[in-house]
Amino acid sequence: MNFDLSPEQKEMQRMARQFAAERIIPNAAKWDREESYPAEFVKEAADLGLLNITIPEEYGGLGLGLVEEVLIGEELGYACMGFDTIILASDLAIVPIKIAGNDEQKKRFFPLLHTGLGAFCLSEADNGSDAGALKTRAEFAGDDVVLNGTKMWITNGGVAALYVVFARMETEHKHTGTVAIVVPADVPGISHNKLHGKMGQRCSYTAEMIFENVRVPRANILGEPGDGFKIAMKTLDRTRITVAAGSVGVARRALEESVKYAKTRHAFNQPIANFQAIQFKLADIKMGLDTSRLQTLYAAWLVDNNRSHGQASAIAKCRASDVAFAAAGEAIQIHGGYGYMNDFPVEKLLRDVKLNQIYEGTNEIQRVVIARSLLK
Repeated sequence: MNFDLSPEQKEMQRMARQFAAERIIPNAAKWDREESYPAEFVKEAADLGLLNITIPEEYGGLGLGLVEEVLIGEELGYACMGFDTIILASDLAIVPIKIAGNDEQKKRFFPLLHTGLGAFCLSEADNGSDAGALKTRAEFAGDDVVLNGTKMWITNGGVAALYVVFARMETEHKHTGTVAIVVPADVPGISHNKLHGKMGQRCSYTAEMIFENVRVPRANILGEPGDGFKIAMKTLDRTRITVAAGSVGVARRALEESVKYAKTRHAFNQPIANFQAIQFKLADIKMGLDTSRLQTLYAAWLVDNNRSHGQASAIAKCRASDVAFAAAGEAIQIHGGYGYMNDFPVEKLLRDVKLNQIYEGTNEIQRVVIARSLLK
């Protein structure tokens, strides 16, 4: 086994780390406080080549793999999990087109994502984990499809250049009656309401998306009518690995902030780092961090090598986000009263990373995926 990164991967990691340190960390607390969307900084990330890196070269992209995206995700998650979500959730629009789109569709849609964001419109107000119970409807009208319905908690909703929308056709079949349709943002009938009051990831633009008589060509359907649920599940099998990557970044930040504080904070005439109770907390965070990173890279490597990866990605997402949430909690405990205040970054880590246990399949759903893969 070779655990070394290639020179190109190291350079991508270095570039992402520098951007995170110089542009994201100094501004993250302000974005969080104001719930402000950092459009200028998203453009900078795109100009650096940190956005949508997995679009194939033959369609004008960089053609990089998921391992490279995981390296970027850890660095962005370290700086601000909300910013990480803006950049990497765009993959949720790329992957369905990659796995189910034809050549004509890829030539037509990927250029919209060279510098623009994508969004994945699956969840609705009454169904998140039950992805087959959609109420958004797709009706066929000649050579067109007409969409009507509302999607909820859509990352990049309202600021994306392109949406992949999942809707039900007129059928009683729950899963085989779903269609996946690509909808450019400039199509008439699309509106949104930005969601406010989120616990964390407050710079990430999250919206309720409303589709009222949105008409697109049937040629925008990915795969065949009825393939939508299958496309959605295959997409999430890949993209939840980037959620794991951001979680690894949060856990690393929690550890580094905790080590720094434990060395400088004194109690009973000595640094609290001398106390075994603190040392055990640091050791537990380190063990969780390293094992989560290895599992995340392994799952990404499986994808890049066209190997079966569903179980590995579920383990990576579930393990890394659980570890990161626990690490952030322990970081607050190590910081004591200061950890509870926003003078230090650790309370934001906890608020931000909680979402990683929920979106792209709750961790309860991940455990179902893992168990079913063992039992089938």
